[in-house]
Amino acid sequence: MRRPTRGEIRNARAASGFLLPFAALFLLCFVAPIAYALYTSLLKVERSGPLGLGGGTSEVFTGLDNYARALQDPTFTAGFGRVLLFGLVQVPLMIVLATALALLLEAASARWVGFFRTAFFLPYGVPGVIASILWGFLYVPGISPFVEMAGSVGWDVDFLSSSGVLWAIANIVTWQYAGYNMLVLIAQLKSVPVELYEAARIDGAGAWQVARHIKLPLIRPALVLTTVFSIIGTLQLFAEPLVLQPLTNSIDSGYTPNLNAYNEAFKSNNQNVAAAEAVLLALVACALSFGFLRVVGRRGRDGA
Repeated sequence: MRRPTRGEIRNARAASGFLLPFAALFLLCFVAPIAYALYTSLLKVERSGPLGLGGGTSEVFTGLDNYARALQDPTFTAGFGRVLLFGLVQVPLMIVLATALALLLEAASARWVGFFRTAFFLPYGVPGVIASILWGFLYVPGISPFVEMAGSVGWDVDFLSSSGVLWAIANIVTWQYAGYNMLVLIAQLKSVPVELYEAARIDGAGAWQVARHIKLPLIRPALVLTTVFSIIGTLQLFAEPLVLQPLTNSIDSGYTPNLNAYNEAFKSNNQNVAAAEAVLLALVACALSFGFLRVVGRRGRDGA
């Protein structure tokens, strides 16, 4: 067995030195919070004294009782159903919009392409809280110009009603992230060799045929990536309903699973159940993401 040379050992140590800060941050900011949430979700607080009103408290192991309580909470389960409906509608619409914008801007040769690319991406730079405040003013009757314009033509619209507020949130999310996804897809399109387009045009392919048979198949990895990120982001929906909550009675404390866990921890002071809800949310996000990747991978193999 050949012994490594001094140069190979030096290179290995240098590589380890570069990886060490990332590994430390990964353990501190990702692995440790997950481990602590799992640990907290398996405990419950017991209070001593008559009727539990004594001064002493202690945490005892309770197994999966917190998970059972979370799953038996109708508000928490209804929030899951709500975000799943949200994702079934909003994610495909946003990915289709981002793909259309990417294809149009990539195919265009006008001098304003850079301006429009930046303009579509700019909403991503607006924090979710600020974006929700801005759109909140555009949704409130009496302030919103959209509501006034709809009323001037006899259309009574209420963006913050029980049937409309979910799609009002979907509009905010789409406005904020469609440009980001568009930029990811454009970056993938930039890596496609120009010779493929030229060969297709020589063979008589039009712009639609080039987009359908060359561009879309070649940006498939980027489409999968943006879809997975969008699925995870859907389940993490939090800032938008939290900011819009004071503006409408249609958003309750458990409108989304993330919002329900937040209120459970910081308003009901039940961190153990909140930790269990957070773990369940992470498990569902992993299941949906890996399930989507498996379906897409199977279709890719069948298509090949």
